[in-house]
Amino acid sequence: MASNICRALGRGVTRSKQRALQWQRKAAENGDAESCLSLAHRMYEDRPYAREVGHVGEAAGVAALIGDMEVLHDVPRDVLADVCCWLRKGGHNMSVMLDEYRREALEGGQHCHNEGCQVLGQLKEFKVCPQCKAAQYCGAACQKQDWTTGGHKEMCGTSAFK
Repeated sequence: MASNICRALGRGVTRSKQRALQWQRKAAENGDAESCLSLAHRMYEDRPYAREVGHVGEAAGVAALIGDMEVLHDVPRDVLADVCCWLRKGGHNMSVMLDEYRREALEGGQHCHNEGCQVLGQLKEFKVCPQCKAAQYCGAACQKQDWTTGGHKEMCGTSAFK
């Protein structure tokens, strides 16, 4: 799993979200429960490259288990089947995790990089730091606070984020 983190952060390698996800998939294929969970969550949220990299060709077996669940979830049936495959491979409870993903999609989650922020919202509502493209903020005030007192200034633009 270290390789996908290095790719995502750009430590010693060129920063590439797609390549990081490919390494995460390899870890998930080898049964790493954390990688399976992360890949499933990214696919459900439709994060960049996640659905392409995480697609499972033999998800048809899981598709039968989905049944009417697709009505509850605002994701395509084939993506839901892939998400279920990864959750199952990682040993996670599919119904519990899908309920959590659905709740977060409906209510919103904490996506702000500012540590003290308690704002809940949809991922698409959060703004990405224009320099590092890794940190997300609920607004300009949180971004400014994190830049000045939260330590983002030291990490932004360095190898820790690129």
